[in-house]
Amino acid sequence: MPLKKNTSLNHKDTQLTTLFKDHFSGYLQLQRVRVICMIINALCKVRSVNFSKLSSGFDNQTESSSNYRRIQRFFAEVNLPMELVAKLIFGLLPDKKSLTLVIDRTNWKLGQTNINVLMLGVSYKNVAFPLMFKLLDKKGNSNTQERIELINDFIKWFGKECIDSLLADREFVGNEWIKFLNDNSIKYHIRIRNNFKIYCPKKQKEITAWHLFNNLANGELRHYNRIIKIHGEYCYISGMKSIKEGKLDYCLIVSFNKPEEALIKYRERWQIETLFRGLKTSGFNLENTHVTHLDRLEKLILVVMIAFVWCYKLGDFIDANFKKIKIKKHGNREISVFKHGLEYLSRVVISNINVFNINVYDFIVV
Repeated sequence: MPLKKNTSLNHKDTQLTTLFKDHFSGYLQLQRVRVICMIINALCKVRSVNFSKLSSGFDNQTESSSNYRRIQRFFAEVNLPMELVAKLIFGLLPDKKSLTLVIDRTNWKLGQTNINVLMLGVSYKNVAFPLMFKLLDKKGNSNTQERIELINDFIKWFGKECIDSLLADREFVGNEWIKFLNDNSIKYHIRIRNNFKIYCPKKQKEITAWHLFNNLANGELRHYNRIIKIHGEYCYISGMKSIKEGKLDYCLIVSFNKPEEALIKYRERWQIETLFRGLKTSGFNLENTHVTHLDRLEKLILVVMIAFVWCYKLGDFIDANFKKIKIKKHGNREISVFKHGLEYLSRVVISNINVFNINVYDFIVV
């Protein structure tokens, strides 16, 4: 869609409301949609989910104390279905086929309360766009049922045919979980621990996984050309040996099929870590929330997800067309694409300064 040149930024919340009202029509009253838009705009100003800071960032004449109560009421009373937000973000993906899904968990502690989020995202240009998640009312790993429910919701909302593969780290291994993925023909590339026990039909015995790759040179990779079993489920395995600072390590990946893609595809898993940094310390400081009630926290994270995607898409456009992000000597970007967009959008909504004459609201249009 060609970008419009209208750069008028008066009534910013009204412009967002115009974009969102049709999507949320039938689920949220218009006044509730306006509050979402005011919170998103305020997030991009103050870069924090702290309600006191958010309330000072509202574009209205109301006292901050009244805005604060308005925010409280919204998260306490409003029903914001995750499906609606997931479909909004999914609609912003330019390509909706052959998607690489990434599942991972992030957690932090607020007082004595453990905040534990199981997130499912879509790999997109060096980041994972957040789509859906489960809040776990416990500390530690997710269980198989929680993961299956998340994938089943994705399939129900978007269909299985759009999934190319699923990436996950060493936490996400188990016989019921692998069986679910195998039975549903969902391609996966999941890392396993070096000492993981696998059964080799060729050898007719159980061995430790790293033994298959022990004779590799440093940095060499191998796709084992025979099917193995983990917890009674058939799969393929690939591995790479590395020695860093005298320490031996392996990267071992089990796959549903196409093991030759495993190690290359698995690198995209790190994109969800970039997402978590943007949601937390590098962007909106989600850890600053004092919200511990799971239902309210879920709604807060959903709103932050929308703001994150908006900033990333804007930053990607600016990087490609106006101001290229500098690459440091070691090859990393000087600033993330998300932060690039956040800093520009923050200046726009705070001061109305729009250096590149961009209609920033085009990047949140489905």
